[in-house]
Amino acid sequence: MPRSEADRREKQRRIDAVRTAAGVDALLLTSHEAVSWYLEGIRSHVSLAGPPVLAVRVDAGGDTLFVADNEADRLVAEELLPSDASRIVRVPWLTPPAEAAAQIGAAGGEASVAPALRAARASLLPAERDRYRSLCRDAAEAMTDAAALLRPEMTERVAAAELAEGLVARGIDPLVILVAGESRVAHRHPLPTAAVLGRRAMLVACGRRHGLIANVTRWVGASGPSRLEGPAPEAILEVETAFLDATRPGARLDEVFAAGTAGYAAAGFDADEWRRHHQGGPTGYAGRDPRATPATADLVQENHAFAWNPSAPGVKVEDTVLVSSAGVEVLTVDPRWPTVRVGALDRPVARPY
Repeated sequence: MPRSEADRREKQRRIDAVRTAAGVDALLLTSHEAVSWYLEGIRSHVSLAGPPVLAVRVDAGGDTLFVADNEADRLVAEELLPSDASRIVRVPWLTPPAEAAAQIGAAGGEASVAPALRAARASLLPAERDRYRSLCRDAAEAMTDAAALLRPEMTERVAAAELAEGLVARGIDPLVILVAGESRVAHRHPLPTAAVLGRRAMLVACGRRHGLIANVTRWVGASGPSRLEGPAPEAILEVETAFLDATRPGARLDEVFAAGTAGYAAAGFDADEWRRHHQGGPTGYAGRDPRATPATADLVQENHAFAWNPSAPGVKVEDTVLVSSAGVEVLTVDPRWPTVRVGALDRPVARPY
């Protein structure tokens, strides 16, 4: 994986500013999103459900990496920059690296600087943007390839297996795979079951590579529910447009959220539809960084990744985008997927079987 020493130095500068502003001598980075971001997209996991296998202690003297001893050789050989590989403290496997890092002396934890830490990683640097574009293209292609194999008589679990296979083959770790056949499209987070897909199905994937996460939702089969009461299926794209139009550098997330959720009533949905499921928000090294709410005061930054996911009964849209002063760039794009033009963007519609 191409890593950038220049990006790494900028991240060191940002973290030093966070540490200084917090008035602490040292700062501990212990989460997957913080560690992987700071160390240029390393794979910080073994188990996707487990904690990172290393922690980073940042102080005025530089960085110290506390690494599980049984993982250190692999990380040095395959993951770390040479400048980081020389600053390792090997930790016995029975001691969590975060615990070992904390034993050195007083240090601030991530929770104490959470908003500042999110802001530090929000503006993606050049090498990160290149990695993200590549990841998102691959994730979108995996979605198209899986969808092309599906048939109404297949089960949700078979669809999930096809999608997961395509992601893993591209070096992407599947963090979330959701599939809803026609009988289950009312569920917003449909874990796959033995139900058949039927005439219409939703596929959702959140996949991680080099620490970054691609988020994408697609529909296959019929364009909408067989007996739709209310707006047409494409109306959810109007709600998404309300979110995207408000997502501009310098805007505050609570203001963006208010503008986006107002789009439900404007598009003909129940004005309170947004209360029935989360709407997404910033993304990058976490699936949502953070999940946006009416009380989220983070600022939208230049080169800030987002994944809004407005939904209503039987309809949903989600893509990973990059926001800058030039506008919105959709990253999870595969030209093979059918789209319609909404404003200045091509947006996905259901792909027929």
